[in-house]
Amino acid sequence: MAGTGNEQARKTAEGLAYQTGFGNEHSSEAVPGALPVGRNSPQRAPLGLYAEQLSGSAFTEPRGHNLRSWLYRIRPSAAHPPFVRAERHALRSAPFTDCTPDPNRLRWNPLPEPAGPADFLDGLWTLGGNGDATQRTGMAVHLYYANTSMERRVFGNADGELLIVPERGGLLLRTELGLLHAAPGEVALIPRGVRFRVELLDAASDGQSPTARGYVCENYGRPFQLPDLGPIGANGLANARDFRAPVAAYEDVEGPVEVVNKFCGHLWTATYDHSPLDVVAWHGNHVPYVYDLRRFNVIGSISYDHPDPSIFTVLTSPSDTPGLAGVDFVAFAPRWLVGEDTFRPPYFHRNVMTEYMGLIEGAYDAKAEGFVPGGGSLHNMMSAHGPDRETFDRASAAELRPQKIDDGLAFMFETRWPLTLTEQARDAGHLQRGYDDVWQGLQRHFRL
Repeated sequence: MAGTGNEQARKTAEGLAYQTGFGNEHSSEAVPGALPVGRNSPQRAPLGLYAEQLSGSAFTEPRGHNLRSWLYRIRPSAAHPPFVRAERHALRSAPFTDCTPDPNRLRWNPLPEPAGPADFLDGLWTLGGNGDATQRTGMAVHLYYANTSMERRVFGNADGELLIVPERGGLLLRTELGLLHAAPGEVALIPRGVRFRVELLDAASDGQSPTARGYVCENYGRPFQLPDLGPIGANGLANARDFRAPVAAYEDVEGPVEVVNKFCGHLWTATYDHSPLDVVAWHGNHVPYVYDLRRFNVIGSISYDHPDPSIFTVLTSPSDTPGLAGVDFVAFAPRWLVGEDTFRPPYFHRNVMTEYMGLIEGAYDAKAEGFVPGGGSLHNMMSAHGPDRETFDRASAAELRPQKIDDGLAFMFETRWPLTLTEQARDAGHLQRGYDDVWQGLQRHFRL
């Protein structure tokens, strides 16, 4: 049955249509005539649907920051039974008080496979974070490892938006506003409050369950937006036209469906008598997206020196201080290195920002070994880091010809506050205990 379901999900994913553009005022209807014309909330919505607004911002925020979508659905979201507290499993939320913030450099191997059946929600495992979900500040880093699709189960997050970064296995995301296909090398953004279900796409092999693995940035703060380009000009980095939003697709399903709601750090569950993914038409700008990181227009030096990694920012969540993000999402996509008389890998560095790095595929040019796809490293605020000894020796002696970096795809969640670990991350068996050793043997070369 799982194989049949996966095959159906794959066929669905392959045939998806999208709308394009980031921050656009999109509109879509799955049935002609379902979307009202000239007004948002008519006395009687078309086709007997219910009109409902989903607000991702306060009503009175400036137009440039105002997020909302109007949904035209079979039943209103208000039609549900009471929620009751549910077990959180390995999912945690800010404030993180399990552990003392740690200045040491830390690195983890990939998350181990779950012992039994686990869908996307079951497979979420929190590494740590900062801020306070109840105050809508900060962020959290999660990993996921799933081996089964969500069945008759839907998830929604009132605490923040979710940036999903697949590393292994494609995902079909069935959201209230339509369907998205997110494969490794792509990212999917699920806005605050938008409900969704995750189905796995990879086929099972040799009697094994299909698997999907990756990373999630939960952003409690201001929604992600495209960064300003400043002196770069009008073009570059992530192009708005490359973000894909769904077209309306609804489920008219009767029968029990578990709806799990993350609210103020806790999971709450209710069993509906219908699927809440029943939006027949919608319009607005509070919408999910998928983006292919290989379309990132990399900007870099064509003279000398390695640019700051902020030049690779895909999305940013601004704070109250200009230029100081609650969290940036940074991608190290394929690119050319041509700098003359330049140490080309990322330089030795201490940063007021905190950096969590993950690897989607291949190798990262600042670490010769030990940093593998599915793994991650944490360099908290002012923790010294940089290339390992092998990378330093090789890059210092390399012939400086034009060099194409196309054998790896890495990313970074960079945040203004220190990232505090959960106990499960601090004590994890896949934590690499000898990470500091990569900088041993960096010899003295000083000469007078």
